Amino acid sequence: MRRRRQEEEEKGSPRWMTTFSDMILLVLVFFVMLFSMSVVDAQKFRSLAESFQQNDILDHQSSIIDLNDQLDESSATESEEKIEGVEDEEAEGYNLESLLEEVEQYLGDNDLDEVITARQEERGVVLTLQERLLFETGEADIIEDAAPFLKKVGTLLTSLPNEVTVEGHTDNRPISTYRYPSNWELSGARASSVIRHILQENELDDERFLAIGYGDTRPVAPNDTPENLQENRRVVIIISDPSYEE
Repeated sequence: MRRRRQEEEEKGSPRWMTTFSDMILLVLVFFVMLFSMSVVDAQKFRSLAESFQQNDILDHQSSIIDLNDQLDESSATESEEKIEGVEDEEAEGYNLESLLEEVEQYLGDNDLDEVITARQEERGVVLTLQERLLFETGEADIIEDAAPFLKKVGTLLTSLPNEVTVEGHTDNRPISTYRYPSNWELSGARASSVIRHILQENELDDERFLAIGYGDTRPVAPNDTPENLQENRRVVIIISDPSYEE
């Protein structure tokens, strides 16, 4: 009888295995919770918390982390980011409007309305400068009369981070010189000269600037009268609106 009783007691797992298994299970659950919270996703976190609250895994104890606090903090962070984004866009738009107003005021005070136009488009603030303000005919060197206005533009750009594109345009009369074999070279050189002058007079990041030469491919008037030819010979400065997408 004693031997049979010992054999019956030796069958099955030892009693200490039950406690050990419970401990391992709790440790596993603990690490699963840590992993699930390493990257907080509001919907997944809610589902995980509800699963613990509705089941017997943790003896019906509520989650150690306050679910509402976690979700409120996440929502608050998202709201702050949205508000900051809106404020940045509004500030950029306001700065461009202020820049345009100051340019228009400068043009009126210095009687430059006939040779420079300023307007705001979807792509940004667009300044159109006639050739006779900037260059001699067939040349790309900045003349002295253009220096004050380009200095004003450079000063205004120091208060803005916006990118700036400078376009060179010519009329359709052919040119063939050693320096400028065609209107392509002339228009590109003129755009580059304007950028170089602005950078020499102001401490600006040259990576903000882009020079483009269009030659005579984008006229704004037919090339049939002296007045129209003069209108097509121009340099366009575009102070880009960061929210604009082509």
